[in-house]
Amino acid sequence: MAPSTPDAKKLTELTSFGNSLADAAREVILPYWRKPIEIVSKIEHDRPISESPVTIADRESEQTMRTLIEERYPDHGIYGEEFGSVRTDAEYVWVLDPIDGTKSFITGKPLFGTLIGVLYRGVPVIGIIDQCVLKERWVGITGSGTTLNGKPVSTSSTCKELKESMMYATTPHMFASGYEENAFAKMCNTVKRPLYGADCYAYALVASGFGADVVVEADLGLYDYCALVPVVEGAGGVMTDWNGDRLTLQHHEASRGRVVACANPGLHGEAVAVLRGCKAMDGGGGCRNFLPKIVGKEVMGGLILGVAIGMSLSRGK
Repeated sequence: MAPSTPDAKKLTELTSFGNSLADAAREVILPYWRKPIEIVSKIEHDRPISESPVTIADRESEQTMRTLIEERYPDHGIYGEEFGSVRTDAEYVWVLDPIDGTKSFITGKPLFGTLIGVLYRGVPVIGIIDQCVLKERWVGITGSGTTLNGKPVSTSSTCKELKESMMYATTPHMFASGYEENAFAKMCNTVKRPLYGADCYAYALVASGFGADVVVEADLGLYDYCALVPVVEGAGGVMTDWNGDRLTLQHHEASRGRVVACANPGLHGEAVAVLRGCKAMDGGGGCRNFLPKIVGKEVMGGLILGVAIGMSLSRGK
């Protein structure tokens, strides 16, 4: 029977190459940072947020990484946000999101990231989150833990109950009306404080134990979350879909882009119970009328945080 994960030597080899991909993407992206740049709108009418921006930085950085992969591993698959997929039935598949958080990138907020994931038989085994402006890189490897700039990190163990947790989502508008919107609203009313606007960076914060405990999101593509799974889980957290099922290439359609990441198994169990409970009651009103807490001062707090970080970086130049 074939092993469920690659051997340690192979993981080390692929991780080293993944880091070289992140280095190459940095070189492409940074010259465009906080500079005038053409933005093209990508329209997908079947999504809660139908418009998403794409820039030359997104496209050039993904193309650079794809070229390097094709040269080094021509038999590996590639699944990218900007240029689609090839050989997704291969034993190894590289999953690329060149700039996760393009809206942050084009507005000068340094909370975007380059995501590089490696799937082994459809299962995420290596994940890289690279924030090129802040020079922060998280690397998660199955069986080997997670590091931030080469130093081990772990999720926080201080928060034991969902009612005391700090929860992130990129935006409350990413949840479709009905079940998703109601389930997220109930989560907002269960946790201590909902926060917004960090894209992939929120998962890195959870993995690092910096105070974020939970991330709940929906409408994600495979390229949005595959790299995040090894980072969160390597640090001691748990990341699944809303049903508590594993996030894999084969299960992507069933998961429907709904993910939940938590600092520890206890929080994850509570979160999944809330999310699944709303699904069971969907249509019966069990999770309705929770919407008011989603918007208001918490959204404003998230926006103020992003602006403050940007101003701080500008003063530091």
